[in-house]
This record gives sequence, structure tokens and C-alpha cells, in this order.
Amino acid sequence: MPVFLSTTEADFEARFAALLSMKREESADVDDTVRAIIDDVRARGDAAVIELTAKFDRLELTPETLAFSDDEIEAECARVPPEERQALEIAADRIRSYHAHQFPEDEQWSDAAGATLGWRWTPVAAAGLYVPGGLASYPSSMLMNAVPAQVAGVPRLAMCAPTPDGQVNPLVLLAAKLSGVGEVYRIGGAQAIAAMAYGTESIPGVDKITGPGNAFVAAAKRRVFGRVGIDMIAGPSEILVIADKHNEPDWVALDLLSQAEHDESAQSILITDDAAFGQAVADAVEARLPTLARRAIAGASWRDFGAVIVVRDLAEAAALSDRVAPEHLEICTEDPEALLPEITHAGAIFLGQWTPEAIGDYVGGPNHVLPTARSARFSSGLSVLDFVKRTTVAQMTPQALRAIGPAAETLAQSESLQAHGLSVRARLDRLNEGV
Repeated sequence: MPVFLSTTEADFEARFAALLSMKREESADVDDTVRAIIDDVRARGDAAVIELTAKFDRLELTPETLAFSDDEIEAECARVPPEERQALEIAADRIRSYHAHQFPEDEQWSDAAGATLGWRWTPVAAAGLYVPGGLASYPSSMLMNAVPAQVAGVPRLAMCAPTPDGQVNPLVLLAAKLSGVGEVYRIGGAQAIAAMAYGTESIPGVDKITGPGNAFVAAAKRRVFGRVGIDMIAGPSEILVIADKHNEPDWVALDLLSQAEHDESAQSILITDDAAFGQAVADAVEARLPTLARRAIAGASWRDFGAVIVVRDLAEAAALSDRVAPEHLEICTEDPEALLPEITHAGAIFLGQWTPEAIGDYVGGPNHVLPTARSARFSSGLSVLDFVKRTTVAQMTPQALRAIGPAAETLAQSESLQAHGLSVRARLDRLNEGV
């Protein structure tokens, strides 16, 4: 059974703190294994990737077959049923339209001293996109990673998706095609991250790597950070629902289960101002669980990490939600817009009972690659901004340098950086000669 808490109970604060501190990550230490894999790929390139793919994915490759050919991609895409193709195209169009609004603008202005200042945005040269592979892979994740990069104008998009035992998900390849991905490699795991970060004879290195993966992929992304950029280290999925009694308990139960079925370590939390409604939702979860194909996974998640919290009012609900900083937050109240300003920390917010989180996973438009493990307190979901970088621009006129240069010279002297100060002084002296 999930944890039942009430803010009116004397021990609430201690129990809520315990809920926040629950460890849901895998505890297995994989770092030594990952370090050895990365070192091997750096040293032996294609040969290491091919050997590791044979070992872990039971797939024999050659340098020529590391990547899917255009003909292979076309053949796999042709296998996608029309209804699924149409759904994927709708998702791609909506995700592309939403992310197009995120593209930042260049700025330039002249300040009071006469200096011209500003910045410009340019895309990274190459992005590596990781997608968990096999028949359990998710085409929606392909779109969520590749489309923002495409909108950002990244010239080269390369995807790695393992194909254990040669199993291919045609929808993932179609998603890659719809997203402008030009290279698709049938490799995965830490070896794929190493190959994208450092490059091999057949796989050119990239500048940024994004996408979810298992503990080995996460550990590899941590290790290559600095050599390349990464999006984030994602943990188990989370959902928090703030709901009043004016909701269908079964709907809310299904929303909670939509994340619980991802992973036994996923977390689903309901916060409500009505105890009877909270119990009705818990009962609905128990009724729905036996009907789910992934009932064992969802059941373990709900049992071990689920929670129902009863609060005095919705303002208290918002305050508790901010302390959780959930990956996904649904506000299912009579007036969700009124509660929205009270929320500061959440990866993605879904307003009203007609906006289930699952819409956001597929066709809503906003990205579903989101901060987990309370990291929404300081980070954001994947966006176009992850695939561009800002370069500042400054231009001094002689008059501007005369106005602000002495202050720079003074600060350089205070930091004992003589050449810094002299580089300004030499120009000021030339200006003074012309006076």
C-alpha cells in the first residue's frame, strides 16, 4: 500500500521528509565497468564497439554495418502501419511547432558610453541522440530529442539505438527520418556514448549527447561530460497530482499509474484537500492494477513509492508540491489557473482534468525529457536552448574606451595582472596623443 499522510498529523513533517529522501536510484556500482568500456573504445575505436555489441547485444557487426543504410531505413519505415505513421507525424509536427517558439533572438545595442554590446546564438555542430533500443524502445523519445536539435539548426544529427539480437523498432527509425537524423547507428550502452563522445574510425564524434538510458548509459554520460555537453542525468519517472473532489477518481488513478508502469522505482503522489477523495483514488488504483499488462511493475512502484497526502487547503498543496519539485505536475482543480502562480518548481505542468500527463508524453508539444529527483528546483526540460550556445559580442569606439578604459586598468592593477592593464593603457595613451 502507498503511504498515507495528513498535514494535520503531529508527525507529518518527519514522514514527509522521509518521503522526499527516499532513494529510488539503482544502487549498483557500475562506474568501474563504464570507465573500462570508455577507455577501450578510446583506444581501439570500431573494434571495441563491435566486440562490445556482440557481447551485450548478441549482434555481429562490421565497420560497414555499424550504421543503417538508407535502403534499410526506408524498408523498416515502410513496415509502419498507416495509423501509427499518421500519429507519429502529428506528434512530430506539434513538437516542432512548439519548439520553434523557443528559439532565442540575437540582441545588439549601444550603451551610454558608446560601446556596442550584444550576443548571438549559434547551434552546436553535431548532436548525438541516444535512444534505448530493441522492441521496447520509444519513438516518442526520438522525436523529443531530435526535433529540438533540428529546430535549433544543428547541421549533423547522429542517433545510436541498440538492436539486441537484431531486433529493430521501425517506428524509431521513422521518427529519426521525420526529425532529420542523418546517421543511425545500431549500437547502444556505454560503448555508444563513448563512440559519440570520442569518435571512432566509422563514427565521427559529436559536441553534445542527449537521451535517456540505463545505469550504464547514465554513468557514461557523467564520465564524458566536459569532453562533450550532455542534457541531464535522468532518474526514475515521477508524477504529482494536485486534485480536489471535483474529479473522477478513476481518471486520477490512471494518471498516477501512467508513470508507475514505467519503472518499479517510479513515484506517483496524490495531494488532495479531501480525505474521502484521496481514499477513492487509492481504491481506484487497486481496481485498475490487475487490468494492466505491466501490473507487476506498476504495482511495485505504487506499493513502495506511492503516496496520498491530505492537506488543509490548496495553498498548502502547492507549497508541498514545490518541495517535491516533481518531474510532472497535474493540477486537477476547479480553477487550475488560479493555483498555477503558486507553483515554482516543476518540470512540466498540466492544467485541468482534461490534460492528462500522457498527452505531454506524445503529442502535447512541450518536451517530455524532464528533470527528475527534485532537480526541477534548478534545471529545465530539454529544449532548443540545449542545442545552441550564446556568444557575447562587444565593440568599443575610441570614445567608449576613453570613458570606461581607466576603470578596467585600475581593476587589472588591483589583481596584479600587469599585461591586462597595459593592453588598455597603450590604447588610452594613443588616444591622449591625439588630443
